[in-house]
Amino acid sequence: MELQGSQTASGCRFAIVVSRFNAEITEGLLGGARRALAEASVGDNDIVILRVPGAFEIPVAALRAAKSGRFDAVICIGCLIKGETMHFEFIADAACHAIADAAASTGVPMALGVITTLTEEQALERAADGPGNKGHEAARAAVEMATLFRQFRKGISDHQD
Repeated sequence: MELQGSQTASGCRFAIVVSRFNAEITEGLLGGARRALAEASVGDNDIVILRVPGAFEIPVAALRAAKSGRFDAVICIGCLIKGETMHFEFIADAACHAIADAAASTGVPMALGVITTLTEEQALERAADGPGNKGHEAARAAVEMATLFRQFRKGISDHQD
């Protein structure tokens, strides 16, 4: 037996946790995520956007969304641009590990759309419309995981020969 997610997720519900810090970039990532969800036949009423101050706050909001039981997957969107201090490394490490921990502890898929770049130009490139938009990529991963996990809720026995 082999199970695999789909790129069509009508009826699935998604939370998008998006950081307001570096808004010019995170809004581009959010736009990419919303386009990917629309391409996957996810209705606007099945998407809830949670805005948080920065990348450090993303994991706790994602955890709360996952624990609510309302969502099939959570998409985490943020942007960290390296500066002259170690702050970048500490926040990136903390946010990424906490998102992974939240997904593991709740069993709700969480897609990592928190980008980490060396320059603002690199960040803008990853948030621009088009195939390289990392918000779009994160949402596609969330769709695939949500539809894969939905098969478990139906019961694997339904899929056996």
